[in-house]
Amino acid sequence: MDELGRKSKELIDYLVLSGHLKKKYLIEAFKETPRHHFVMRGYQKYAYDDIALPLVNQATISQPSTVAVMLELLQPKKGDKVLEIGTGSGWEACILSKCVSDSGKVVTIEIDEDVAEFAKGNIEKLKPKNVKTVVGDGSAGYGPDAPYDKIIYTAATPEISMQALGQLSVHGRVVAPVGSLLLQTMKVVEKISLGKTVEGSHGTFQFIPLRGKLGF
Repeated sequence: MDELGRKSKELIDYLVLSGHLKKKYLIEAFKETPRHHFVMRGYQKYAYDDIALPLVNQATISQPSTVAVMLELLQPKKGDKVLEIGTGSGWEACILSKCVSDSGKVVTIEIDEDVAEFAKGNIEKLKPKNVKTVVGDGSAGYGPDAPYDKIIYTAATPEISMQALGQLSVHGRVVAPVGSLLLQTMKVVEKISLGKTVEGSHGTFQFIPLRGKLGF
């Protein structure tokens, strides 16, 4: 095992022992999606530290423990169609692609063309067949591939938009950091039936702001 492989194992062991990663299929998806493929040059030695790292144009690759928490809350399953709002580095989209398997699909939308181009290059390293990347404003979701079984926001949003909720299947789930520019609460919204949802809160976080018509 090389140095990056050893550090990857140490990080995943930490995420498991700390309780951030629990589900076996998520642990395997993290193992199969090496984070060092998704960071900028010069930051590879920090790829397996539990910290966020800078990308192009003030974007970031999220802290691994935060990604683990969000995916545990999202509960992506084999065959799911997932919308990711904010592609960032492409790391989370590739983890999701492992979770939903070839029978599922991940649609990831990024508003910043430079960030999207960076992410596409990273995603191509793993060659997933079930990831669709879109350049555009995802603050209102992405209608062409709706409905979705799961929707995940990777940036702070003032609210979960009604447009995005309208693109969610019945029994589907949204995970999003909702709040102000300074602090957000991790919200989980489940669609129980048409027009009826239930919402839960799961701790406070700090994310970069969502851009677009319904962002900040």
